[in-house]
Amino acid sequence: MSALKSAFKIEHRAALGDKKSSSFMGVSLEVLPEGHVLHALSRSADGGLSGAIRTALGISEIAVRFVSPGQWFIVGDAALSAAELGAMTQKLGALGIDTVDQSHGRVRIGLSGEKATRALNKGTAADLSLAAFPVGHATTTLIGHIGAHVTRTGEQSFELMVLRGFAESLWDELCEMCAEFA
Repeated sequence: MSALKSAFKIEHRAALGDKKSSSFMGVSLEVLPEGHVLHALSRSADGGLSGAIRTALGISEIAVRFVSPGQWFIVGDAALSAAELGAMTQKLGALGIDTVDQSHGRVRIGLSGEKATRALNKGTAADLSLAAFPVGHATTTLIGHIGAHVTRTGEQSFELMVLRGFAESLWDELCEMCAEFA
């Protein structure tokens, strides 16, 4: 695979611009590192492939988030070099899993605290109670009018992933949902 060179320099701009992490009473809103987001796609609908993905990549602590049958997001805080991305793609390809780098197109936002579930419930119809949505579970849902991928990362914490163009709108929506706790 040959790399194409461009005469234009790419200028990276943070999707959330100058937004800063915010704290309310019982809820924290956090700008997460843009890092990497890989969309993994398989012909197999086996939800148990999350473990196989971790094993193939040789990284036990890697975050593999279920999207739908045969689809996962592989996320991390660090940006991947072309060589790292190529190595991951090759390892997953041996399992029959195709990968698409979505790092440039998706943004992650953290929401945590004792009132995080209550705040998030204002914007979605998904049942986010700990019993129905335990730690490690993920779903794609609407938050207001914005499509987002929500993962429960702890008993009182969530990661929301959204298309880059909707990141600021989702941030503002989350701030409004947390306003009662200010």
